[in-house]
Amino acid sequence: MPGGGVEFSVIIPARYGSRRLPGKPLREIAGKPMIRHVYERALESGAAEVIVATDDERIVDAVESFGGAACMTATTHHSGSERLAEVVARRGYPPERIVVNLQGDEPLMPPSLIRQVAGDLRQHPEAHLSTLCTPIQSAAQLFDPHTVKVVLDATGYALYFSRAPVPWDRDAFAVTTEQLPEVCEHRRHIGLYAYRAGYLLQYASLSPAPAERLECLEQLRVLWHGGRIHVAEACTAPCPGVDTRDDLDAAEKSFLQF
Repeated sequence: MPGGGVEFSVIIPARYGSRRLPGKPLREIAGKPMIRHVYERALESGAAEVIVATDDERIVDAVESFGGAACMTATTHHSGSERLAEVVARRGYPPERIVVNLQGDEPLMPPSLIRQVAGDLRQHPEAHLSTLCTPIQSAAQLFDPHTVKVVLDATGYALYFSRAPVPWDRDAFAVTTEQLPEVCEHRRHIGLYAYRAGYLLQYASLSPAPAERLECLEQLRVLWHGGRIHVAEACTAPCPGVDTRDDLDAAEKSFLQF
């Protein structure tokens, strides 16, 4: 099993103030707040510990009500990774401790992917962090700015992440953008990260990258400052996260099918 035998922690950043779906972590899915589903996926991954990092007492109360662990963090963080760094500093993790960033809006994240990303970081000691990808399945997905794309080098390290359809197939897209090229080199990034605790602290001290501000993609800060991100192909197909009311309804239907 990918990631088997690797000890790691999972920290779940969760904000109450989502623009598209206010109060998102506490929205109910199949009778439970979404943050509880995410927490349960993390426990199922075999993580040594699971902590919700939030800036809202309502989320802390919800997590503690089902027996979970939560940590109040500052309201000034601009990304989930910065929020994780505060928890790492306060907990005093050793520099080599592997910490997985599982977003608080991923109630359907397969536990096997959480294990995989932790194991991938362990297998690539030269990487500053690891993440996952999966092949793009349709032109609609490729041209959707909510779908983040990643371009890799020959050894599986990230060259760039973008909301734009990269790499741009000049010849194929000159003919049509309604279908994928016959030979498709496009990959969707899965927003699941594994860090070493020491690098998380370093990340929080780095200045944001210009491209990070434009694309609203925190991982671009790593590349801008010369860091290396290893990207493995996901061992199983991930389910969509929850960004909108429609996503919430779709997640509800997925849980009711089981």
